[in-house]
Amino acid sequence: MAERAEHEDVSAPVAPGAARLRLLEAQGDDLPEPDVMRLALQQATAALGALGGFVHIRRKVAGSDELRLVTASGLPDAITHAWVSLPEGGDLPPVRAVHDGETHWAAGDRAGIGATGMIAVALPGGDGPLGALSLFTAEGGEPDPAQCSFLDAVGSWAAQRVGRFPDISRPREPAAAERASRLATDVGDPAQAPPRSAAERIAAERTARMGDLTSALSEALTAKDVVRATADHVLPPFGADGLVIEAIEGRRLHVVGSVGYAQDFLARHLDGISLESNTTVADVLRRRVPVFVESESAFVRLYPDLSYMTSSSGKNAWVFLPLVASGQPIGTCVISFSEPRGFSEADRTLLTAISGLVAQALERARLYDAEHSRAQSLQRGLLPRSLPSLPAVTAAARYLTAGRGASVGGDWYDLIPLSADRVALVVGDVMGHGITEAATMGRLRTAVHTLAGLELSPEEILTQLNDLVVELGDDYCATCLYAVFDPVSRICTFCRAGHPPPLIVSPDGTPQVPDIPANPPLGAAEPPFETRDVLLSEECLLVFFTDGLIRPAGEDIDEGIARLTRTTVSAVAQIPVFPQEGRPGGRERIDTLCDMIASTLLRDEARRDDDAALLIAHTRPTAATDVASWPLAEDPRAAAKAREHVRDQLAVWGLGELEAATELVVSELVGNAIRHAKGPLRLRLLRSRSLICEVYDGSLTTPRIRRATYTDEGGRGLYLIAALCRRWGARYLEEGKCLWAEQELQPAVQEWH
Repeated sequence: MAERAEHEDVSAPVAPGAARLRLLEAQGDDLPEPDVMRLALQQATAALGALGGFVHIRRKVAGSDELRLVTASGLPDAITHAWVSLPEGGDLPPVRAVHDGETHWAAGDRAGIGATGMIAVALPGGDGPLGALSLFTAEGGEPDPAQCSFLDAVGSWAAQRVGRFPDISRPREPAAAERASRLATDVGDPAQAPPRSAAERIAAERTARMGDLTSALSEALTAKDVVRATADHVLPPFGADGLVIEAIEGRRLHVVGSVGYAQDFLARHLDGISLESNTTVADVLRRRVPVFVESESAFVRLYPDLSYMTSSSGKNAWVFLPLVASGQPIGTCVISFSEPRGFSEADRTLLTAISGLVAQALERARLYDAEHSRAQSLQRGLLPRSLPSLPAVTAAARYLTAGRGASVGGDWYDLIPLSADRVALVVGDVMGHGITEAATMGRLRTAVHTLAGLELSPEEILTQLNDLVVELGDDYCATCLYAVFDPVSRICTFCRAGHPPPLIVSPDGTPQVPDIPANPPLGAAEPPFETRDVLLSEECLLVFFTDGLIRPAGEDIDEGIARLTRTTVSAVAQIPVFPQEGRPGGRERIDTLCDMIASTLLRDEARRDDDAALLIAHTRPTAATDVASWPLAEDPRAAAKAREHVRDQLAVWGLGELEAATELVVSELVGNAIRHAKGPLRLRLLRSRSLICEVYDGSLTTPRIRRATYTDEGGRGLYLIAALCRRWGARYLEEGKCLWAEQELQPAVQEWH
């Protein structure tokens, strides 16, 4: 360890609760009552890591006592309003604390904010309790004796100062008026308060800033928010211009955020410091004692081996604060100054208390960051890593998380290749936010893939999904839009369950919102689901989305769809996604279109209270020259006729090398239909990235591969098809079924095509 001078300029260790009490005791006795109450409540909230709390004062109303709210912290107005007045005789902890002057804790979430319990301490007075300070606890069980003792001390401190005011039961001032009054008092406005000395004004301003810091840290969600709040509320009152907050990861310190330092300095000297190193921050953490360094020369005396850091940092005074939360060191906070300066006892006490506030806020923020990161990783893993490149559809998608403070959601999208170059497009939204909803989304997406692979119709797939959501329980609900596009007929079959309809844009820029039956959401629907067939133009854009894209702040859905329509038409006019003027369309253009639409609709992140998904698909039909179809007679000669059709068509397409294998595949498919099905029979060939052979019949009987023994004369046809083809299967139609098989084309053939 670097040698330190014999007389070090450091403070003794200060327990977090003791530091806060010293901070309170250092405040002037002439603070206005609102400042007293607010400061006491903020310190109590921070010390216990509570969700928020109240201070109530006892007053007489119509001859009976009631508790009147005078200040609140960390709670929304909707909750605060319900606690403005508490009549005597109730069973709430504040009422019981005032009744018997004791500390009371009750388990349960009495405000609907996710609290584990509520604790209240009395504000002692000469003629009985003046009121009560109460907190909503965030985790664990009943606060331990040390925490209860600290709350009693805070309550006594507040009661001593509140007792000096003649009207302690006046209603709480509005927040804006309260701040204006405090500001006028701080600057010595003679119309508002008697003049104060410069020292008194500085002390009052610091007190106000401490209250603002506590509020800002209580609202900080991420570690970056903690750094920002500390920089905004700590550096100005002390005249500091540098800040570095580091957190322990493994056995090293890593920079969470900084102000006033160059990135190369942080990378070379601070980021990744070992806890066993001979550095100031590591030393501070080992001893858990703040170090106040008033000049560069003082730093060199304390840490001579680190003198090289002072010149490169550009700083001349430092405060090194250990960040300790839940009894464990979690990082350091370094506040620095460009000029040398001294630190009074009041400065040291205040900064020590600040370190406790920052430590608790940072610990909460890192837990949030870790959970949020895990949830987002889970969600990214459940969504498609990339969309497939298909002959009939070029698609791009975007998933945008909700704004600051919101959990992950259950939005998803997918593009699923089906037989005969058909494509399934799906978008859905699980109601709610959180890891549970993200996991439910993953289950539904997996189910959609499985059901689509069975070639079920859109209404059958949504029926199965509805049953799955119902089995999850009454608390689950989801919306879904499922569509199947057939490039041969250009018909797109839509089925939606509680989901917004898609937007269709033709090559000339004309938008259309198709009239698709609005079935109830999954989990609340009663099948059957209604579908709608829409004949698409030669080429078009299909725009699928979730309501988070069109209603970022809860606007009307019709207004949101109208805004999406205008945005999409404008974007299509700027980006030539359809082939024109000799320029082919492509995935890059669809990607750019996705980015433009999403950024336009969700420009303000703060207004996003829901995640959003956007899927845009450019559809293309199968050329008529790539499709050949023939009816077949219902007799054994049909197989021979089918082979003849195959030979002729493959010759036209220049695919003579596939003739033998295709004849065998078609013979087996036709023979299977003649032996086990009924007419009418039809053969169809499609040339795409693969050669697709289809045989249609009028039976719903499902073909199965079975294990044939050595003595069996049949049962090997499907084995042959599976060996010769990339994949095969069956899909079911209203009038029967289709057996299909796909053979790979040579790369040169695909390139030529």
